[in-house]
Amino acid sequence: MKILLIYPKYPDTFWSFKYALKFISKKAAFPPLGLLTVASMLPKEWERRLVDMNVSILTEDELKWADYVFISAMVVQKKSAKEVIRTCHKLGIKVVAGGPLFTTGYEEFEDVDHFVLDEAENTLPAFLEDLKNGCGQHIYSSKEWPDIGKTPRPQWELINMKHYVTMSIQYSRGCPYNCEFCDIIVLNGHKPRTKGKDQILGELEILYKQGWRGGVFFVDDNFIGNQNKLKMEILPSLINWMREKKYPFYFFTEASINLSDDKELMQLMVKAGFRRVFIGIESPNEASLAECNKRLNRNRDLISSVKTIQESGLEVQGGFIVGFDNDPPSIFERQISFIQRSGIVTAMVGLLNAPRGTRLYDRLKKEDRLLKEASGDNTDCSLNFVPKMNTEMLLNGYKKILNTIYSPKHYYKRVIAFLKEYKPKHLGKESYFKFSYFKAFFKSIWLLGIKGKERIHYWKLIFWTLAKRPHFFGIAISFAIYGFHFRKIVRNLN
Repeated sequence: MKILLIYPKYPDTFWSFKYALKFISKKAAFPPLGLLTVASMLPKEWERRLVDMNVSILTEDELKWADYVFISAMVVQKKSAKEVIRTCHKLGIKVVAGGPLFTTGYEEFEDVDHFVLDEAENTLPAFLEDLKNGCGQHIYSSKEWPDIGKTPRPQWELINMKHYVTMSIQYSRGCPYNCEFCDIIVLNGHKPRTKGKDQILGELEILYKQGWRGGVFFVDDNFIGNQNKLKMEILPSLINWMREKKYPFYFFTEASINLSDDKELMQLMVKAGFRRVFIGIESPNEASLAECNKRLNRNRDLISSVKTIQESGLEVQGGFIVGFDNDPPSIFERQISFIQRSGIVTAMVGLLNAPRGTRLYDRLKKEDRLLKEASGDNTDCSLNFVPKMNTEMLLNGYKKILNTIYSPKHYYKRVIAFLKEYKPKHLGKESYFKFSYFKAFFKSIWLLGIKGKERIHYWKLIFWTLAKRPHFFGIAISFAIYGFHFRKIVRNLN
């Protein structure tokens, strides 16, 4: 068999970092970890190739080479996925589809020959056995949660790592919480399932031997879902491995706000090489947090929690949402005020949407408020339900938040506020500003410091950093470049 694995293209979003990538001549932020893992599950004698459409153009010759196309995608990649499937159908190439997009909405894709839904560890073996016997079925699904301790290591040799900013690894699946708008528990369940220390170190060892040096993203739904195992087994082993290897990587991940309650856990994460954590803060409005069952965020000083995490040496990236039924007209100013006071530089503010399968989706359907399927991109100004707030007021207020927090004045002010409070623990020979990034620095001087409208704020940041925090110079330049990307995305929404 000749198998072509295809990862569809992302639209331009906050998370694509498209405009920032050009500064460092990279083509994508992250590799397609799911497809690389699926590739390792295929029979060893099969030929396989992978095309990441965020890195290279998919050609007709590549498609004609394949006996089967395997495609995996998230909801935000739907448009590109449909185009790929349509082309394969015209060429008579059989398509096997899996991943979050198809697991929650396979009914939309008529031209797919086989759906391998849910988690591949459970459903792919049955499909491969049926394919071998010439009786492949149309749909394979399973409600069982597989043991990811048996998941094979990704087949990294299928990609060129030089195209990516960051590599990815997965330690756990599932989240113990039950936020109304989140589809993680639909896809991966409530109970965190984890890999062991030998498995994690083995995957990192492969990245190390492949020559990777730099960022590694733990793509977990909630990295700290099983805190005891992290503190007793995973992080101590990771600390020793990083020390032995002279700190070749730095890590970042996603977690819940209760990370701030565990000083020991934060210290271990920093010692292990973690530098950044994304946290879903959602809203400063208590009634909205109660509405969506974000119970961990309730009845706490969220700004104090953020600052506790940042003072430990972990940069906090924050997720925020507007459009809850309980959001008052003042929510837009409150979100702006919260973001500015928190010092969260990368604040991802999105409109509430209801993904299929979530409790929010079911509630809105019962209330006859659903309009369409969610786009998967909550920053594209689309709503898939009728909000309680006037729609025009909601959209205008949302745009006001983005235009304000990413305006040069507010954005650079947050960068300096963050750098004043940030207390990273430098390890080994790791440097935040490596020689390969000099090109990005000089590009930033031209585009931001000379041509850009933010040039006054840019040079203020440069001189302030050199005078007050010279060892953060690389971070400051990176933030300036991120700001350029965010403003481009915001401009496209207006």
